Amino acid sequence: MALRNVKLTIAYDGSDYHGWQIQPGATTIQGVLMEALRSLLGPRARICGASRTDAGVSALGQVGLIQIDSPIPTENLAKAITDRLPENMAIVRAEDVPMGFDVIGDVKSKLYRYTIHSGPIRPVLHMRHCWHIPAALDVNAMSQAASMLVGRKDFKSFAAAADHREDSVRTVLRCDVTDAPADDGQGSQTRGIAFGVPRWVHVDAEGDGFLYNMVRNIVGTLVEVGVGRWKPEKISEILEARDRKAAGPIAPPNGLCLMWIKY
Repeated sequence: MALRNVKLTIAYDGSDYHGWQIQPGATTIQGVLMEALRSLLGPRARICGASRTDAGVSALGQVGLIQIDSPIPTENLAKAITDRLPENMAIVRAEDVPMGFDVIGDVKSKLYRYTIHSGPIRPVLHMRHCWHIPAALDVNAMSQAASMLVGRKDFKSFAAAADHREDSVRTVLRCDVTDAPADDGQGSQTRGIAFGVPRWVHVDAEGDGFLYNMVRNIVGTLVEVGVGRWKPEKISEILEARDRKAAGPIAPPNGLCLMWIKY
């Protein structure tokens, strides 16, 4: 049977996993997917992912590539694989792609969304997927700061200290900060909250690629602006420094979600 390339769009709750990549002695997204694939397609089945999400990070649009010679029709693969996965993981879509398709090199852009809950009481039903900040956030100031990150720039200051890649230049296509009322029973529509009125704050970052921990470091920096410790103009100074110590603290992993990848 002819070998074929199949692109999988994958959703998962990363809360209980040690990230995407297989690691000895750790439960990972790739490892669990591999077990499911091998139970369906045989012991040689492998999957390559487009993005190595960190421990605790979730995804709605991760992409993986498999090569199969199975008689199972592509349109049936998503359900067949999902049936073998735990409840916190699913294959959203399976589609045939050319044999020359590069799941990493052909990426045009990715969108990450970071979710913050700003309010005095922690949202206990959502804590696995947000960062609770018990303080008022100035969303307008955060938006001004975020706009200064758009474009092709050197993001060395926002890379993890462990990221030793020489090329730290990336293109951020957009970095938007938006907010909406949380369900507080009051129907508040105030933007840039007055403390005591809970709100959801989202940071959406789309780019052609991201350095290790780059989005989480950006979010931590934007929060410093949001609580009034820094002015939005601080972003220019941070970029020019090319030093991780110049930026804000890293945001927790649980608020981050890989929304989609475009090819």
